[in-house]
Amino acid sequence: MSLDPQQEINRRRTFAIISHPDAGKTTITEKLLLFGGAIQMAGAVRGRSKDRSTTSDFLKVEQERGISVSSAVMSFDYKDRAVNLLDTPGHEDFSEDTYRVLTAVDSALMVLDAAKGVEARTQALMDVCRLRTTPVVSFANKLDREALDPFELMENVEEKLNISCIPFTWPIGMGRTFEGVYDLLNKRVVFYQAAARGKANKQVYIDDLYDGTLDDHIGKEKADTLRDELELLGALDPFDPEAFARGEQTPFFFGSAINNFGVQELLDAFVEIAPKPQARDTLTRTVEPDEENFTGFVFKIQANLDKAHHDRMAFVRITSGRYQRRMKLRHVRLGRDFTVNNATTFLAQDRVVTEEAFAGDIIGLHTHSGLKVGDTLTQGEQLKFTGIPAFAPELFRRARLLDPMKSKSLVKGLEQLSEEGAAQFFRPLDGSDYILGALGDLQFDVIRSRLEVEYKVRAIFEPVSLGAARWITAEDPLVLEKFKRENRHRLYLDIAGNLAYLVQSQWALDYAAEQNPDLKFLSTMEI
Repeated sequence: MSLDPQQEINRRRTFAIISHPDAGKTTITEKLLLFGGAIQMAGAVRGRSKDRSTTSDFLKVEQERGISVSSAVMSFDYKDRAVNLLDTPGHEDFSEDTYRVLTAVDSALMVLDAAKGVEARTQALMDVCRLRTTPVVSFANKLDREALDPFELMENVEEKLNISCIPFTWPIGMGRTFEGVYDLLNKRVVFYQAAARGKANKQVYIDDLYDGTLDDHIGKEKADTLRDELELLGALDPFDPEAFARGEQTPFFFGSAINNFGVQELLDAFVEIAPKPQARDTLTRTVEPDEENFTGFVFKIQANLDKAHHDRMAFVRITSGRYQRRMKLRHVRLGRDFTVNNATTFLAQDRVVTEEAFAGDIIGLHTHSGLKVGDTLTQGEQLKFTGIPAFAPELFRRARLLDPMKSKSLVKGLEQLSEEGAAQFFRPLDGSDYILGALGDLQFDVIRSRLEVEYKVRAIFEPVSLGAARWITAEDPLVLEKFKRENRHRLYLDIAGNLAYLVQSQWALDYAAEQNPDLKFLSTMEI
């Protein structure tokens, strides 16, 4: 029996998790999957040599270092909601991949270290959310340790991010005295009984705040403190769904992901208040999610999810209509139709063939059809979705092959890793050097590791005397050709064939721009 498209679209909740490194983002991803019933046991984030690695970390380098450097996509059903969770890279060197993921979601979950408040990476990611008016829900993590006073923490968030915090839960103690939370939505105290490691904790509820049972459970002094704090919360502004949708309010939750405290309350509320799939802009019109015809865009390419087959998967956000297995889609950039037989839905490391999917869902397509980040798929209409950027790199290395017999494998590996956004690959107009550009040093380490593991290529990346890059365009082709003749030794082509100008310093770049006012020197480019 075919599903009702409008009903299915209304059920979708597609969001990304954002945070500063070490705030607990990967842990809460695991725990949301645990409480959502997608996994039976959460993996430990640390001590991976002796323990399970987290379900959302695919790459060998992620499992070794205990960090997330790729974006994982996971889907599960929870309380009649179809949840699509995107776990973004936590490390700042991979901000480009994170930005692209944020173009594919309708809301974000911001994870904060309750002892540190807003950190640099959090602020940068919130700036990206604001550019797209993405609603944000906040989770103050690590209440099992000593943390900022809850009022002080919310004040920190409000001052640094210019957003109003609306508490949905409230902590009872912190550190060793952390007992649980008060659920302001359901007006009840929630305590936790420890379960086996990796399992969901059992919850104990007290519905009456003034019941003597509360005093017996945590002591009269702590119970009175909780009652006083809740009275103070009554003076705060109420939750306004419209202000939340505009990015002016953030529902605020407290807990400890590692101990499963406060996670279910977060998930219960999130699936209710988070927005359903939203409209998306193209160069020519706005696409509404309830339109009959299928549209979607590629926001990420991931190579070698299946190491045995060296596959490449394109992650597609469905923006309207319905996907059905064996349907024919138009690859707009190439002007080519192809039949999709094996679209994939992701459940952590498991993949299943998708029979049907709707606006808001993320599906994976094998990239034998030449898909790239930014490509649009439709049922025939000529559309181009906007807002998916590439950023000019700031660090540069020359790739030097250690085994001359592997040159073709090196080029293939660099091209594919560049296409998925691990770094940017530049070929000079003159010469044979392969130049990699990145936003951070860690990207080179990841590429070196992945070349060796996935492509059996050993290479090193040597420093070069380059310090700045810009893409070059001009309205007048003759102006561009003149610049190419005069600066050929500084010009490169990126993986998409765009012309790039690479120089030693920002000063040299500024001088070139001053001397060539009819050229555009672009630090960002729409893909």
